[in-house]
Amino acid sequence: MKTRMQPIGNAWSKLPRIVRDLAIETGKKIDLQMLGAETELDRQVLDLIKDPLTHMVRNSADHGLEVTPDRLAAGKPETGVIVLEAYHEGGHIIIQIRDDGKGLNMDRIREKCLENGLVTDSELESMSDTQIQQFIFKAGFSTAAAVTSVSGRGVGMDVVRTNIEKIGGAIELVSTEGVGTTFTIKIPLTLAIVSGLIVESCGEKFAVPQISVLELVRASSSSEYNIEIINESPVLRLRNRLLPLVHLGDLLKLSSPKDRDIHGDEEMFIIVMQVGTYTFGIIVDRVFDTEEIVVKPTSPVLRDIPFYSGNTILGDGSVIMIIDPNGIAASTGDAAGGGDDAEDQAKAAVAADADERSSMLIFRAGGDELKAVPLALIARLEEIDMAEVEITHGEHMVQYRGQLMPLIPFNADHEWKADGRQAVLVFSEKERSMGLVVDDIVDIVEDKLKVEISSNHDGLIGSAVIDGRATDVIDAGFYLTRAFSDWFGVGEGRGGNIHGKRVLLVDDSQFFRNLLSPILSVAGFKVTTVESAADALALRERGVSFDVIISDIEMPVMDGFQFAGEVQKDQRWGEIPMVALSAKTTDEDFERGKEAGFKDYVAKADRDELVRSLAQTVASVTL
Repeated sequence: MKTRMQPIGNAWSKLPRIVRDLAIETGKKIDLQMLGAETELDRQVLDLIKDPLTHMVRNSADHGLEVTPDRLAAGKPETGVIVLEAYHEGGHIIIQIRDDGKGLNMDRIREKCLENGLVTDSELESMSDTQIQQFIFKAGFSTAAAVTSVSGRGVGMDVVRTNIEKIGGAIELVSTEGVGTTFTIKIPLTLAIVSGLIVESCGEKFAVPQISVLELVRASSSSEYNIEIINESPVLRLRNRLLPLVHLGDLLKLSSPKDRDIHGDEEMFIIVMQVGTYTFGIIVDRVFDTEEIVVKPTSPVLRDIPFYSGNTILGDGSVIMIIDPNGIAASTGDAAGGGDDAEDQAKAAVAADADERSSMLIFRAGGDELKAVPLALIARLEEIDMAEVEITHGEHMVQYRGQLMPLIPFNADHEWKADGRQAVLVFSEKERSMGLVVDDIVDIVEDKLKVEISSNHDGLIGSAVIDGRATDVIDAGFYLTRAFSDWFGVGEGRGGNIHGKRVLLVDDSQFFRNLLSPILSVAGFKVTTVESAADALALRERGVSFDVIISDIEMPVMDGFQFAGEVQKDQRWGEIPMVALSAKTTDEDFERGKEAGFKDYVAKADRDELVRSLAQTVASVTL
C-alpha cells in the first residue's frame, strides 16, 4: 500500500501554469494557494481526480472570480484568491476548492432552470438556495453567456460529479453571492483497500463501504424505532426525522415486499447512509462486522447494474458484491437535489439561534448516571481487546492505526480488566488520538444542549435534560489534556456565568467549534458557530446580529485580521466587540491583534481566560 501512495501535489503540478494562462486570457489577477500538497493518496485515485480538479480550478478562475474593476467596486483586493486544500479525515481524503469571488448568481440559475424546464415556478419558490445551487450539477447546465475556450461548452459540473462518484466519492457545494464559493470533495484514500461493513440480505452477503455509513439502527415492534408506511413507502422515524428506506433484497430482486410483514415481531437492521446531503436507510437481515476488503473491479456483465461498485473475496474464499451507495441513493430519491435534508442543513448553517438541536452520544461511566458528549467530537466508537493493551510509564496504551493511543478512564477509580473487550470513545485531531474508557454506550440522541446546572467537578461541564432525562455533560477537553498535555497548550477550567448574550464563534476547525460551543453555552452565552469568515459575513448580509464575535486568527482565504477589517468597514457590525482566538501568543501577535481592532487576544488553549474575556468584553460594552 505504501508503494501505491503518492502526494496529491503530483496532480496539482500543472495548475499554477494553467491559472497564470487563465489570468492573462481573462485579464484578472489570480493568486492560487495550494495547501496540503504533501497529503498522500492512492495513485489510481490520483489519476482519476486530475481532470475534475483541473476543471474546477478553471471554473473558479473563469466563473468565480470577478474582473479587477468589479472586485475594487465591491471593496475586495484586486487579486482574487483560489485556495486548493487537501487533508486526511478518517479513512478518506477531503479536497476543498475555495474562492473569494462573486459566488453563484442565484437569479441566473433560477432563470436557466425555468428555461431548461427542470422545475416549475411554484417548485422553484419552495426551494432553498442550497437546493437551487445543486442544479449546476445537472447535465448540460451552464450559466455562461457565451461559449469560450474556458467555459460554456456544455461540459460542466455534471461530468465532475460523475467522475467523483465513480470512485465512491461525494461533492458538496456552499456558495454565497458576493462572498465566494466552496466545493468540498470527499473521496476514499484508496480504491484498492476499503473498510467495508459486511451485511446479509435474503441469504446473500454484501459489503457496504463504511465511508458512507452514519449509524446502524435495530428496528422492531418492541423497540423505540419502528418502520412506518407513508404513501405506500417505508420510512424510519429517527430522532424526529423521517428517512426513506429501501429493502436491499427488494432492490436487488432477491425478494418481494409481499414476502414479509414489516409490522410483525421480526427484527430488522437498518443501515443509515449519507450520499452528499441526502440521508436514507437500507434494510438488511443481518449485520456482521467491518473488514478491510480488497476491491476487485465489477465484471463487464454486471457493469450496467447501478447498485454494485465492485466485488471482493472474503477470508473464507467466498466472493461477495460491494454495494454502490450512489446507485442506491438514486433509487430512493433525488440525491442530487438534496431533498429536505439539504434544506434543513442550509437553514441550520445560517441559524442564529443557540437553541439548535445537537447530536449527543449518551453513555455510562463510573456509575449508573447518564453522561453525554457532543457526537461531532468523537471520531470513532471502538471496542478494544484488553489483551492488546500495553502499559508504559504507568499509563495504559493501545496500538491504534499505526500509532500509540493513550487510554484515559472516565472514572479515576476505574478497575482495568485483564481480558475481554472494553468500550472506548476515540477522539482524534490531525495525527493524534485519545481513547476515553467508558462502561457502556447507551444511545445517540438529538436534542437541545442547554446546560442548566454547572458543575465544579473536574471533567464535567454541568447537567442538562437530554431526551427527557437528567444527564451530565462531560468536558472533553479535560480528558484530552490528560492524554496529551499539549493538545491545546496549557490552561484549564471555566469562567463565570453570563446569560442571554449572543456569541458568534468563527473557527475553521470543526473540532474546536464543537469543543468550545458547550463550554460557552454553560457560561450562559447563546452560541452560533461558522467555519469561515465568508460564512460569518453571510450572516451579516442576512441581518443577524451578535453581542460579541470570537474569531480564530489562522483561517484560510480570509484570516482573522482581514475578517476584523471587513467587520469594522460596515456599520451593521462595526460596533460589535471582537475577541481573537489563536495558537500564537507572542507579544507581537497580541499587538497586531489590538491594531486590527480586537478588544482582547486569547490563547486558544486557555478556555478559562476565553470565558473571562468574553464576560469582561460584554460587560464593558453594556456599561
